[in-house]
Amino acid sequence: MLIIDNLHASVGDKPILKGLTLHVPAGEIHAIMGPNGAGKSTLANVLGGKPGYEVTAGSVIFRGEDLLALDPHERAAAGLFLGFQYPVEIPGVSNVQFLREALNAQRKARGEEPLSGGEFLKLAKEKAALLKMDMEMLKRQVNVGFSGGEKKRAEMVQMGILDPAFAVLDETDSGLDIDALRIVGGGINAIMRSPEKAVLLITHYQRLLDVVRPDKVSILAGGRIVETGGPELALRLEAEGYDSVMA
Repeated sequence: MLIIDNLHASVGDKPILKGLTLHVPAGEIHAIMGPNGAGKSTLANVLGGKPGYEVTAGSVIFRGEDLLALDPHERAAAGLFLGFQYPVEIPGVSNVQFLREALNAQRKARGEEPLSGGEFLKLAKEKAALLKMDMEMLKRQVNVGFSGGEKKRAEMVQMGILDPAFAVLDETDSGLDIDALRIVGGGINAIMRSPEKAVLLITHYQRLLDVVRPDKVSILAGGRIVETGGPELALRLEAEGYDSVMA
């Protein structure tokens, strides 16, 4: 589903990704772990099309298309979802309004009919229930006054409503307490664990992987994937640290 080959990317004049190669097939949840400054968030931002990141070499093929040739909204319409490490606030715009506009814009791009207000609210209630989020929360402004955990849960509701084929989740466990971690991890499983979908899950800690249980784990260091293994690789990292495992 996602084929990254020899990807090089820079921020300003500083090279961050230095020949990253990674294949994630449909049906797979693939965790990316690595030390600070390794390039994990840069990878997520490059895939999402965030401005300021320059790809200098390599390719990214997503569902048979050249992902790098698409604008961010085209990537979203093609089925890519980016979960932010620090979800932004949008004052003056309610979650319900934002999500309905986003969903119907994607449906239009795919040649599908827009959802009516009633149809959308039914869908929103269903997805909010998966994340144990009250609909009153979705009537509030996007992330304004939300705690860290509420922002992440709201973002997972957004993912459920948009129903992407591929999710790139950048440190979704950041700012979550134990209960919120279980809820968010359970939401990822409920929404994205499917033979037709895939996930690239960026995290520092084993605790999220205990809930989501990835199929593969890769270590990103120095802008490259340096090792890939099964879930046991994350357990080794937790027990021994990056220096010991990579040595």
